[in-house]
Amino acid sequence: MSDNPFITDTTYKGETKLKKATYDGCTFNNCDFSDSLLDNQNFTECTFVDCNFSNANLSHTTFNNVNFNHCKLTGLRFDRCNTFLLRFSFFDCDLTLSSFYQLNIKHTSFVDCKMFKTDFTETNLTSAIFNNCNLEHTIFQQSNLESSDFTTSYNYNIHPENNKLKKAIFSQQGLFGLLSGYGIKVKNND
Repeated sequence: MSDNPFITDTTYKGETKLKKATYDGCTFNNCDFSDSLLDNQNFTECTFVDCNFSNANLSHTTFNNVNFNHCKLTGLRFDRCNTFLLRFSFFDCDLTLSSFYQLNIKHTSFVDCKMFKTDFTETNLTSAIFNNCNLEHTIFQQSNLESSDFTTSYNYNIHPENNKLKKAIFSQQGLFGLLSGYGIKVKNND
């Protein structure tokens, strides 16, 4: 059993370091954890608002039902997190150069996110929602995207033969992102 404290229903503002603990139902506002050691932390039903996690160490960190809102999450290795009960959502976040390699993150919601060169290689994104996300140079390789919704997202390049796409949803304007690897030219009849 861990000697780390259990902290519940607490609001933190402007923090730059966190003690090793289990945080349950906590809210973090305007915290700067960039380049921090957040390894082996436990967050359950927590919300992070306007926080900077850029290049933080998340090794063995638990995120169970965690919401990230307006956060800078660049260069994060979510694939090094504790995968047990891993569940989170992202609203208006910058996930540039972050990695979700081989994670099982079904039903994850990404809304209004910048995801430049984000890595979803071999990730299970079944029924994920990508709502109004910029997916420029995002990597989808051997990913399970079945029943995922890309209707309002843009700048993606997804190769159908290298990913599972059954029942995935795309807009007519987004079809080019599925065909660009084939050298096909798509003309607009307008």
